[in-house]
Amino acid sequence: MEEKILRLLEQNCALDHKQMAIMLGITLEELEAEIAGMFEKGILLKYKALINWEKTNRELVSAHIELRVTPQRGEGFDKVAERIYQYPEVKNVYLMSGSYDISVMIEGKTMKEVALFVAEKLAPMEFVISTKTHFVLKKYKEEGVVFDEPQADERSVITL
Repeated sequence: MEEKILRLLEQNCALDHKQMAIMLGITLEELEAEIAGMFEKGILLKYKALINWEKTNRELVSAHIELRVTPQRGEGFDKVAERIYQYPEVKNVYLMSGSYDISVMIEGKTMKEVALFVAEKLAPMEFVISTKTHFVLKKYKEEGVVFDEPQADERSVITL
């Protein structure tokens, strides 16, 4: 039942609990108890809306920063990640395999603001060996949702 509830919430967390209970064939009380239990266990962390900010007036720049770091003695990468995710600009932090160690997604109002965050906050950290910043130019798909469906090509074909 837990997995069924999670799948429904993942698809649309705005579903009414009564509607969900009917869909799952359980009572409203059973559903709410299951959801409360998943919050208590740390399985469910937060309900969140997915927003296409490009269609609003809000100016927003996103960047993916690759960090090569020296793990902290006795604590590995966890303390490094903990220090980084404390900043409000930081949206995601992941431990990675491959050519870099930590992936950081940040948001700011301008490219300059993001660049200054990297230069003044991330790069000077004693455990950071190097940074590589990639600015997001356009989002096509996020969390399984396509942002702008492709438009049909309405150009006329001209042959000679």
